[in-house]
Amino acid sequence: MQQRRIGGVQVGAVGLGGMPMSIAGRPDTDRSVRTIHAALDAGVTFIDTADAYSLGSQDFGHNESLIAQALADYGGDTSGVLVATKGGHTRPSESEWGLNGSPEYLRAACDASLARLGVDAIGLYQFHRPDPRVPYAESIGALRDLADAGKIRMAGISNADPDQIRQAHDILGDRLTAVQNQFSPEFRTSEQELRLCAELGLAFLPWSPLGGIGRAGDLGGRFRPFAEIAQARGVSPQQVCLAWQLALAPVVVPIPGASRPETIRDSAAAGDLTLDERELAALNAA
Repeated sequence: MQQRRIGGVQVGAVGLGGMPMSIAGRPDTDRSVRTIHAALDAGVTFIDTADAYSLGSQDFGHNESLIAQALADYGGDTSGVLVATKGGHTRPSESEWGLNGSPEYLRAACDASLARLGVDAIGLYQFHRPDPRVPYAESIGALRDLADAGKIRMAGISNADPDQIRQAHDILGDRLTAVQNQFSPEFRTSEQELRLCAELGLAFLPWSPLGGIGRAGDLGGRFRPFAEIAQARGVSPQQVCLAWQLALAPVVVPIPGASRPETIRDSAAAGDLTLDERELAALNAA
């Protein structure tokens, strides 16, 4: 798999998003662990999780614990795997997502994530989502303090707009290494943030990068060019979608979610798929 960089760390160009393995409809633990192991076997070295990936407050932190278990049980070397997690979302119940961006909460959330992941320092710790009740600078200041304390090696932000990216960059400096926003063929409103990340040298991590492509067999509309190129290439539309995103800028590291070994193997293969200029033009115009 081609490689990309998040801060000073080299990772496989396609990562793994852990969310589907811990929310409603999640698979059993055995299949989830096999999914994570399949990702590692396929060359994935970046795994994204969050403390809030769970069914609610009763198993808050489920995905972090699951990933820690899978890495511990893996037969190969995992020293080169970068695990990123997030804090700032709460889960009062299975159907509710709350926010708490206070520095006190983020410091406590980071400590809990350190314990669940079983590490001395988190590779990449991300502020999950802005809390309108808390000044953004205060939330980002908590990440700066966590870095100063040696509890996190790199800082990131998620669901941020350009002004917030610039503000976080001013506060964190080189410790800010990544921005994670929604981006897909169906959801392209983060193009401005992607360009800013390229300008600042920050990794741009698209969440939900497949954006519904392939669901219910619907590959019409703006998905049609992805399906047509996939058919001509003999690969899946999902691979074409991820390869298109990788071609947008060298800072892009998509993190498709998966809960089956076969789906992450297919997604990981996009790291070796190169689209030509004609194909990229068709996808950009879709």
